[in-house]
Amino acid sequence: MIRSLQAIHNPFARSATAALTAFSAITLASAIVIGTTKAKDDAYKTAFYAALAGAGCGALLGWVYAGTSQTTDEVRDEPSSPPLEWHTWKDWRNFVVARKVKESEEITSFYLQSQDGGELPNFQPGQFLTIKLDISGQAKPVIRTYSLSDYVEPHTYYRLSIKREPIPAGLDVMPGIASNFLHDQIHEGDVISAKPPSGKFVLDVSKPSPVVLISNGVGITPMISMAKALTQLNPNRSIWFFHGARDGRFHAFRDEVKAIAAQNPNLMLHFAYSRPRAEDIGHHHSVGYVDAGLIQSLMVQDADYFLCGSPPFMESIREGLKQADVPESRVFFEMFTKATKTTAERPLEDASDVENAEIVFAQSNKTALWQAGADNLLEFAETNGLNPPYSCRQGICGTCQCKLLEGEVEYVETPTAAIDDGSVLICIAKPKPSRLVLDV
Repeated sequence: MIRSLQAIHNPFARSATAALTAFSAITLASAIVIGTTKAKDDAYKTAFYAALAGAGCGALLGWVYAGTSQTTDEVRDEPSSPPLEWHTWKDWRNFVVARKVKESEEITSFYLQSQDGGELPNFQPGQFLTIKLDISGQAKPVIRTYSLSDYVEPHTYYRLSIKREPIPAGLDVMPGIASNFLHDQIHEGDVISAKPPSGKFVLDVSKPSPVVLISNGVGITPMISMAKALTQLNPNRSIWFFHGARDGRFHAFRDEVKAIAAQNPNLMLHFAYSRPRAEDIGHHHSVGYVDAGLIQSLMVQDADYFLCGSPPFMESIREGLKQADVPESRVFFEMFTKATKTTAERPLEDASDVENAEIVFAQSNKTALWQAGADNLLEFAETNGLNPPYSCRQGICGTCQCKLLEGEVEYVETPTAAIDDGSVLICIAKPKPSRLVLDV
């Protein structure tokens, strides 16, 4: 009976079932006793009351057991469900460098697996990962963003492929300090903190239109992710993959991209080497650069164009596509260094200096008066002892984006990064007069 009651989840139905079962059982037992012992007439009345009492006890048992069985089920089921934080996370999460692979003379890949052993959320091809590095000699952690350079399902790791940048002298925060630290000091088994995948330079895998992926140098990293995602999820979609490198020594992922093309007959490759060596024969399709002339000579009709690389490279490609009457709505690009022409094409707001503004940092529970002459809200926050996340400090990557809870800002430069509604890029923003509340 107990096992039968376990199968009934509705407590009212369970109580009624237990009551009816008890009433029937006592009635049957009483009838057998009366029939075999030839009891007196008042025995029938006693049996009837006994059956009613049994039904009441059965009803009570069924009702009480409802709560007991529900609690038991909940306890039994709980271990089978992984913790919520295994599926997603909002702030920093530790990752172990499972593999470190040299891809070219300049680029090294780092395969990151979650230290907690939990699942990794999906990401859109083209997105980046924000990482935090504790570097000796730096007063605070160094935060950088790097494109995810692989796409596998299910996601058991994230791969970042990072170019070693020379270290220029005379800068407080040197652009190459993170890449050189990663190349020289980070090894397999080390731990790196990262935020969830982010970024709006993404490919909609489900669309049917042809895709043209154009890159040079380390700009190849998001393109590999896009090409792999399309090959796995939408292999009937036509893909053109253009990439430029100096020579074979500086061409990262050449064999990997060729392997993708071998699996996907709809993926067409074109590698251009500006200074090929004798041993590069057979590994490139043209000598020179991936430029507007090359793209126009192989123009793909009604395609979406994705660009990633150095600013001069992308300026040239964008101008060539414009001359070829490719709509701007079909051209997507990403860069982490400000391009002069890109900025000039977009009118900038006249951000006049502010002399009277109260700045409230809500998360930090700190209030300060804006100082005339401060360059932007990010530097002002740092001056007041705060450490908001940032990377490019130029309005490109979007790492410093935060919620604007009250007030208005104006930009000293027009942002390149996409900004969520109700948010602001504090690295290139100043407050307007009066009061400003930021979720920092």
